Amino acid sequence: MTMPFYVSPEQVMQDRADYARKGIARGRSLVALEYAGGVAIVAENPSRTLFKISEIYDHIAFAGVGKYNEFEMLKLAGIRHADLKGYTYSREDVTARSLANAYAQTLGQVFTHEMKPYEVEILVASVSVDPALPSELFHLLYDGTVMDKHGFTVLGGEAEAITTAMEEAYADGLELSGALKTAIKALGAPDNREIAADQLEAAILDREAGTRAIGRRSFRRLVGDELSALLV
Repeated sequence: MTMPFYVSPEQVMQDRADYARKGIARGRSLVALEYAGGVAIVAENPSRTLFKISEIYDHIAFAGVGKYNEFEMLKLAGIRHADLKGYTYSREDVTARSLANAYAQTLGQVFTHEMKPYEVEILVASVSVDPALPSELFHLLYDGTVMDKHGFTVLGGEAEAITTAMEEAYADGLELSGALKTAIKALGAPDNREIAADQLEAAILDREAGTRAIGRRSFRRLVGDELSALLV
């Protein structure tokens, strides 16, 4: 009788992690950073219709890198989760922390029990309407690991080189224009290139917009002439 083929649990987990990292590394990176008026999220993305950055709820944004169909599915699940919780309880009960925890459970479950892990890294970001309270940046890895970041975070395959560039250039209290320029320069740092505005996707969580009487939404995309003007 032949013996069944055995692979240690440690090797299985290592193989899944290597597979996920290779998939993520094939995509373009993304930077999220705090600025004086909220949170800016910038990604290299030449597509005009397939977005890496999206709104989840009033003051909460979602961003993903890696396999598009997988982080798009996670985004839609997050929107449904937030809408249901806000309707059942109150809008104030929908927080970035609770969404990050829900995503962590999903990613961890898939990584541990499914044959193929998700090839994604995701970001859940929120801005407080109270300037005295900090913004929140939750960076989630393919295995469900949650990292609570302050100042900035980098997602994607070239994260190490981009993080080094961000550490050298980032400072608290940047204005929006300075924050965008810092992020874009860091995204191009690994191979010393300049990224044109039409190759970028950018959005912000605007603290001031979230405090206005009309609407509660802080999320806004930066496109066209507005983005070009900020980069001059």
